[in-house]
Amino acid sequence: MFDTLSDRLSATFKNLRGKGRLSEEDIDATAREIRIALLEADVALPVVKEFIASVKERARGADVSQALNPAQQVIKIVDEELVKILGGETRRLRFAKTSPTVIMLAGLQGSGKTTLAGKLAKWLAGQGHQPMLVAADLQRPNAVQQLQVVGERAGVVVYAPEPGSGVGDPVKVARDSIDEARRRQHDIVIVDTAGRLGVDAEMMAQAANIRDAVKPDEILFVVDAMIGQDALTTARAFLDGVGFDGVVLTKLDGDARGGAALSVASVTGRQIMFASNGEKLDDFDAFHPERMASRILGMGDMLTLIEQAEKHFEADEAEKMANKLLKGGKGNEFTLEDFKQQMLQVRKMGSLQKLFGMLPGMGEFKDQLNEVEDSDLDRVVAIINGMTPAEREDPKILNGSRRSRIAKGSGVEVGEINQLVERFFEARKMMQQMAGGMGGMGLPGMGGMPFGRGGGKKSRGKMAAKPVKAKGKGARSGNPAKRAAGQAAAETAAANPGAPAFDPNFELPDAFKDFMPPGQR
Repeated sequence: MFDTLSDRLSATFKNLRGKGRLSEEDIDATAREIRIALLEADVALPVVKEFIASVKERARGADVSQALNPAQQVIKIVDEELVKILGGETRRLRFAKTSPTVIMLAGLQGSGKTTLAGKLAKWLAGQGHQPMLVAADLQRPNAVQQLQVVGERAGVVVYAPEPGSGVGDPVKVARDSIDEARRRQHDIVIVDTAGRLGVDAEMMAQAANIRDAVKPDEILFVVDAMIGQDALTTARAFLDGVGFDGVVLTKLDGDARGGAALSVASVTGRQIMFASNGEKLDDFDAFHPERMASRILGMGDMLTLIEQAEKHFEADEAEKMANKLLKGGKGNEFTLEDFKQQMLQVRKMGSLQKLFGMLPGMGEFKDQLNEVEDSDLDRVVAIINGMTPAEREDPKILNGSRRSRIAKGSGVEVGEINQLVERFFEARKMMQQMAGGMGGMGLPGMGGMPFGRGGGKKSRGKMAAKPVKAKGKGARSGNPAKRAAGQAAAETAAANPGAPAFDPNFELPDAFKDFMPPGQR
């Protein structure tokens, strides 16, 4: 969604590089380009004016004029001001002192409220809660049935005593759901309310009545990030008519300009709490202003990528693979079956394009990233599935006839089988050489793969295990990006003692490198 804005800002900052000192003309020209970029992204005019005024004032200050690299200081200022207009800091859910915690969702029809309810419920269930969805949208045809389907996919209970489609009292359903949640020992209730194609008095009255009936701990306003300035008009109307505590952005994976996302927190004074960036139930997470600002400026989002890796890569499997490499020897080697299991774990993390989009500097490789397809992973898994257990255990037995059989069975060319096997042996050899010096148990790397039909050996990078080295107390990483991630993690942990933590020394699997453009491996 923010690609155009990111490209425009990157081009603006390139003009500053190499300047030993910024003149008044440089600052004015940079501010003008940033203003145009924000307006083209459909950011609200009052927000743009305030943003530019703050950037210009700070750019003229001593921090920039006396800096060894003033261009980097300006980028730092823009980053901090972006964080500010995006809400400043991560705002977490408030939970009730006595269960259940009641969360009410409000928004226009078509904003993705019902699907969002299922995503939020699954996200909360993954954190150890027992959420219950409440079907209080009894007006939109089949809204109740849709919520039941979403709830089943999310693996959560749905309270739907009325058939909906114009039948039933939504206020009574919402009120009764609280007693039902207590009876069934659910600690969170998520109430899905009715929307309209536009804001009207009847809609506001119904939402206000549900609010008064359930006394929610959180009212979340669901905004379609693709509708531009209309989202701000709707947000103001809901804020005045019903009130809400936080904002949830949906459809961030769309191709609209994204100005609503950059404006809604400043315009309403309510922080963005969650963001949905895909159709799958897992395409949902807490909104972090500093991470979004980093993505917009092309600096990646390593913290989210590390969290995704930690979530999906199982520690016991990683240790098992590391032990194989350490012990070595016949019958204890890293096999194609082990390789496939690691591939499947990478697949669980989501779209490869999204994952690589979180890496710093990948904005310069948009065209190459567009060529990366998740089907490449599936094809390699299909090749390995076409082998017998003996062939996966010892690929050296793969003669011409066996390779021909596997190619026919998996729907690929024999050349792809040859490339996979050849690169697997190269990677395994390198991994075993490095395993001898492993100081800690990290995720073993995964061998290179012939992704893309006709890809030659020289077109991809080799991979090897990269162990996580244990660091003593007070030790600092020599990697600036990792050091910054560690510092950010410490600050986040201090500000949110109850939040889940991650290890800043965590190493991403080298499997990612095989998909990356050569200059970024």
